[in-house]
Amino acid sequence: MKRVYTLYWVSTKKQVNVSENHDNDIPMQRGACKEFVKYRQDWEIVKEYEEKGISGFKVSAKNRDAILDLQEAALNKEFDVLLVFMFDRIGRIDDETPFIVEWFVKTAGVEVWSVKEGEQRFETHVDKLTNYIRFWQASGESEKTSIRIKTRIQQLKLDGLYTGGALPYGYRIVPSGTKNRKGQELKKYEIDLEQYVVYRKI
Repeated sequence: MKRVYTLYWVSTKKQVNVSENHDNDIPMQRGACKEFVKYRQDWEIVKEYEEKGISGFKVSAKNRDAILDLQEAALNKEFDVLLVFMFDRIGRIDDETPFIVEWFVKTAGVEVWSVKEGEQRFETHVDKLTNYIRFWQASGESEKTSIRIKTRIQQLKLDGLYTGGALPYGYRIVPSGTKNRKGQELKKYEIDLEQYVVYRKI
């Protein structure tokens, strides 16, 4: 019987529970992994790891407890298969994550599987190239997402909309009359006359 460890990872705490669009949230990942194992009679999930609200693009594996624990367990021969929903759950750092996957397979002797992408082997040069390209693409997607988010926040600020954080003195937030894609009303800045008078006196 092959002992399977699973890793579920989400980059934001909002994805810890079931999200509206089930976009890579932890319950979805867990369900997919269990369904995948169900059709492999010689596999058994013996331990599950979760990482919540940790950036796989910005945080190095050496600072991620789940990865460190998995590496230690792999060296101790505690499991035979590492299963994830997609390989980018392991990380999205193009000059680090490919080598972590390779370490699990070649050094620790652990099979690394993805529900969506199958097994990552290292038997040929093409296998190594595929492994690297996959995480290079994941890193690029994370970078583009980061740019889109920063640009969107900047646009909201230019429109006078509140995007979170401490309020500048002399302002308060009020409903803007505009809703986001989830139907939630956005807030906007408005001068707080009482604070403004104090500010003018200063």
